[in-house]
Amino acid sequence: MKPVTVGVLGLGTVGGGTVNVLKRNAGEIARRAGREIVVTRASARDLNRTRICATDGIILTADPFEIVNDPDIDVVVELIGGYDLAKQLVLTAIANGKHVVTANKALIALHGNEIFAEASKNGVMVLFEAAVAGGIPIIKAIREGLAGNRIKWLAGIINGTGNFILTEMRDKGRDFADVLAEAQALGYAEADPTFDVEGIDAGHKLTILASIAFGIPLQFDKVFTEGITKITRLDVEYAEALGYRIKNLGIARKTEDGIELRVHPTLIPKRRLIANVDGVMNAVLVCGDAVGPTLYYGAGAGAEPTASAVVADLVDVVRAMTSDPENRVPHLAFQADAIADIPVLPAEQIKTAYYLRLTAEDKPGVLADVTRILAAHNISIEALIQKEPPQGETSVPIIMLTQLTLEKEMNAAIAAIEALATVSGKVARIRLETLG
Repeated sequence: MKPVTVGVLGLGTVGGGTVNVLKRNAGEIARRAGREIVVTRASARDLNRTRICATDGIILTADPFEIVNDPDIDVVVELIGGYDLAKQLVLTAIANGKHVVTANKALIALHGNEIFAEASKNGVMVLFEAAVAGGIPIIKAIREGLAGNRIKWLAGIINGTGNFILTEMRDKGRDFADVLAEAQALGYAEADPTFDVEGIDAGHKLTILASIAFGIPLQFDKVFTEGITKITRLDVEYAEALGYRIKNLGIARKTEDGIELRVHPTLIPKRRLIANVDGVMNAVLVCGDAVGPTLYYGAGAGAEPTASAVVADLVDVVRAMTSDPENRVPHLAFQADAIADIPVLPAEQIKTAYYLRLTAEDKPGVLADVTRILAAHNISIEALIQKEPPQGETSVPIIMLTQLTLEKEMNAAIAAIEALATVSGKVARIRLETLG
C-alpha cells in the first residue's frame, strides 16, 4: 500500500521531535501501522531557523493553509498551539477530508465539541493523546484499556511546572517566587506563567480526561481552578510534619449529585505513590469499579516524550483508515449519541477535608473561639498543631486538619474566623485528598 502522507503544522520542540521519531523508527512504525508514514510537508513561522530535526525531503512553507488544503496530504498534525488559528486550520483540514492529530489541549478543551461533530460529519478522525500528560498514554488507557469500567474518579499531576515548583519548595526549603524564577530560567515556565501556576493548563487537561472518563461534553468553563501562588514554605513544612505532601492536582469525581471538576493544591498522604512524583514528571491515578486504582507515570512534556504520543496517534489513524467510520474508537470514548448531560457541581457543593493555617494571639480562649466557629458550621477537627510563638512575639501559628465538609460551610467558617479580633491576616486553606 502507498505510504500515508503527513503534513506537520509547527516545527518547534514537539514538531521537531515528531519528525525525528518518525524518521528514526520508520521501519518499526510501518510494521505496526501496516503502511509507511511519511512527512512530506511542514509549516513554520521562520523557515531559516535552526531546528532540532532534519528536514530533507520535506517541503517547507510559512503558510499552514497550504498544507491543510493540499489534496496530497492524508493526515494533518497540528502542533502550533493557541486557539483561533489552530481551530481554523483544524476545521479546514476536516472539511477537506483529512484526519487530524493534535497536541493542543486548549483547542480540544474549548472547541473539541464542535471539532468532533465536524469530524464525525466528514468521516475523519481527530486524535489528541499528546494533549494530556505528554508521553503518558493516559487517554488510550481510559478510552480503551479501562473501557469495561465505570470510572469513579481520577486525580492527576498534569502540569510539570507546578510540580517542579512544589518539589523544590519541599526539598530545599525555598519560597515560591524564588523557584518560579528558576523554572522560567530553565524553560519549564513561560515568561507569563499564569496558565501553569494558576491551574489553567491543568484545567484544560482535566476537562479532556473527565469527558473521556464519564462520557460528558467538554466543559472547561465549569472547572474550578485555584493556583499555587499562595502556598508558602511554612505550609509545605507543616504538611510534611502532619504526614502529607502538597501537590497541585486535577481531580474529577463522579458523585450521586453530579461531577466534580477541580484543580487546586492538595494535601496527599506521603505513603501514596502519587505523592512521590517529583520534579517535572506527571502522573494520573484512575479508579475504576472493576480494576480499582491504577497509576500512570511518565514525562509530561519534552520533544520526544510528546512526540511518542503524536506518533502513536498517527499509527492509530493509519490502522483505522481502512475501517468504516462507525467502527472506530469514539473521540470521547462514548458513542456520540450516548454523551450524557450529567451536571457539573459548583465548587460550593463539593465536599473535601481541609488543611487550615491561621495566625492568632497567644492568649486563653482564642482556640476555643476558632473551634466554636468550626463546630457551628458542622466542621470537625481531625488534627491540630499549635506552635510556640517566636521569641518576643505575641502571635502563634495554628494548623488544623478537618474532616470532610462542604466548601460553602468552610467559606463561611473562614470568613467568621478572619473577623475575630484575635486572628490576624488571612486563613490559609488547602484541600486534602486521601486518594484511597
